[in-house]
Order: sequence, then C-alpha cells, then structure tokens
Amino acid sequence: MRNHSPGEGSQTGAYYGPESGTRWFGLWDGFFAVSYLVTAILLFLSSGSQASHSIPIAALTLCVPWYAAVGRTLMIEDTYGPRNLVFTAGLVTLFCITTAFNLVGAFALFAVIPMLIMSLPMVSAVVLATVANLCPVLVVAFIGEDLGLSVLGVLPISLLSIALSMLLGLWIKRVVRQSKGRGQLIEELRRSRERVARLSHEAGISAERERLAREIHDTLAQGLTSIISLVQAAESEVRDAPDQAVNHLSLAGRVAKESLAEARDFVAALTPPALRGGSLSQAVHRQAEGLIAETGLEVRCSVMGEEKSLPMAVSVVLLRTVQEAIANVRKHAKQARTVDVIVLFDQGGVRLVVRDDGEGFTPDGTQEGYGLRGMQARVEEIDGVASVTSSPGRGTTVEVSVPVTALTGEAVSG
Repeated sequence: MRNHSPGEGSQTGAYYGPESGTRWFGLWDGFFAVSYLVTAILLFLSSGSQASHSIPIAALTLCVPWYAAVGRTLMIEDTYGPRNLVFTAGLVTLFCITTAFNLVGAFALFAVIPMLIMSLPMVSAVVLATVANLCPVLVVAFIGEDLGLSVLGVLPISLLSIALSMLLGLWIKRVVRQSKGRGQLIEELRRSRERVARLSHEAGISAERERLAREIHDTLAQGLTSIISLVQAAESEVRDAPDQAVNHLSLAGRVAKESLAEARDFVAALTPPALRGGSLSQAVHRQAEGLIAETGLEVRCSVMGEEKSLPMAVSVVLLRTVQEAIANVRKHAKQARTVDVIVLFDQGGVRLVVRDDGEGFTPDGTQEGYGLRGMQARVEEIDGVASVTSSPGRGTTVEVSVPVTALTGEAVSG
C-alpha cells in the first residue's frame, strides 16, 4: 500500500491503512483456531498413555506461535521465498510429531494443508501435502496392528482428506486473491478519482483565468484605450478648440465610469451595464455612437429583421464581439472612413457583422491577437461561428452567426 500524503482524507486512510489489508484474513484465522481447538480436545479425550496426550498436544500447540510469528505474514503478503520453505518444513515436522504419537492428530490436516497451499507454489504445496497425508498411513503401517487398524482401511480416508483439504485450501487462496484484486481496483479507482478531481480543479482555474482575461480585455483594457485616446485628443485641442477638448474629456469621464461599472459587474458575474435595462440593438447603437465621438468616423448602425428576445449569454457574447471589433477599428483600421455595424435577425438565428473600409491585412494567423482569439472562444461557448475576413486595401469584416437552436436551448435552460 502506498503512503498517503497529509492532504488526503482521513476517511480514505481508514479504508487503506495497514490493518485494513488483513481484514479479509479473519475468515482463515477463525478456521485455524477452530481446527486447533477441535484437534486438541480430541487428543485430550483420546485413550492412551500420558505421552500420547502431552507430546502431541505440545507439538500441536507449537504450531500456533509458529503460524502467528512466521506463516501468517507470508500468507498475507502472498510472496514466495526461503522463509516460506522454512515455515512449511517446520509446520509439517510439528504435524508429523503430533501424528506419530497419536493418530487423532491427523485431524490437524484440515488446517495444515490449506496453510501449505497458501504459503507455497502449487506444485511444492502438493508435494508437502502428500508427505503430510502419508504420515498417518506410515504410522498405521508400523503400529496399526496394535491399534487394530490396517493401511488399506486408513488409505481411503487419507486420500479423501487430501482432496477435501486441497479444495478448502484452493478456495481460501482464491478468496484471498480476489480480495486483494478488489482492494487494488478500489485503490486504483480512488487514485483515478483524485486525479480527475485535480485535473477538474486545474481546468476550472484555467477556465476562470481565461474568463477573467477576456473580461478584462473586453472591458477595462478597451476602456483604458479609449480614455487614453480621448485624453490625447483633448490635449491637442485644449488651445485651438477648447469646446471640443471639453467634449472629449467629458466622454473620457463617461467611459471611465462605464469601465468601473463593468469591472464591478464582471467580478460579480452580473449583467453588463450596457445591456441593463435595454436590448442588444440599443447597446450596439451606444457602442457605435461612442466610436463616432472618439474617432469622427462615419458609423452606420442598422438592425434588420424583427428583433428577438435573446438569452443573456448570447447578448453578452454579441455585445463583447461588437466591442472587440470596434476596438480593433480604433487601433488597427488605418485610413478607414466608414464602419458598418449590422445586426440581422432571421429564422435561422441572429447574425452580427462589423465591417470597415480600412487598409486591411492578409489573414495568416499572425495578426490575430488575444482579442480575436477570445472573441472566437466566446462565440464557440454559445455554439456560434465567428469569422474574420480581410485583404490588403479592402478593409476587414468580422461576422458572428448564432443558430436558432442555441437561442432556444439557452432560453429553455435559463
């Protein structure tokens, strides 16, 4: 058994401690004790001289500490080595002494032979078991006439004793091995459960980090970028166009307040302020107005089709996509003059398109930063599809499609 680390539960240790490995051996201990007591009583009650009582009982009794000190550990460990041969040789010797002085001691075979089978490989156990069973036959051969017994009369009993003892020993050995096998399976299951729990915990931590990183990127980072741009614009206008500078500073203050509200809400996993008390289309319009105020670009925002009530998870993903696309326009769409933001509701679901006429880029994966990867990860969480298409001189288009099945599934589950 492996040692348990301090962090593992005490309940687990209770099932896999040092003593629990011997619980299944109680059945055999009980059988051994009964066999010893029955044989000792029969020896004590048998007729004969004092030597035919005391010497066999003494030899039989010596089997008890011999078993407890040496044999029991070997049987539990189920290993074979020189100690096994020493134990079994001593056991057979004590049995032969018991039987040589009193044939009644042959009843001890019911305990001796199972111990031989559990302590030795099968071939060696059969050889020693045969030797032990021949001992009563040899005793009868030498002194059988005095006892009124014959070899032919004792031999069938000895053969039957061999068969019964072998069957009992094999059964006990099989039970022992099955118990050990179940114990190993339980231990492996426990380790597997610990491993799964650890991996689930690590996956949960990783997912939460990913969520927080996306939220920070889509809220705080973009808000700070807007604030910096607005403050820089105000600094350049403070002398020549103070009114415009004041407007930019006022807008920067509003963005700062919204970013602070976003920070508080995503920590608490609440509804984004932009969606609180309004629809997705209204939130998208506000994002477009913010881009116009910050950059002066021509932003055309339109909603097509009959607007549906969307699950909050879908609305949040689409809003974050708009925010990410607008942030990319602000940072990367150089020479852009117009931006189209389209929300399309139809029978197939909902689509979002953000298109600019900037200089564009060649999509080869190297330009995709954390924001685009986070956007695609968000969309996949609601079973949607996100794509980014661009080419040099033809602008960039971000498109997200969410199927109606995702919308109804979210609605029902919510």
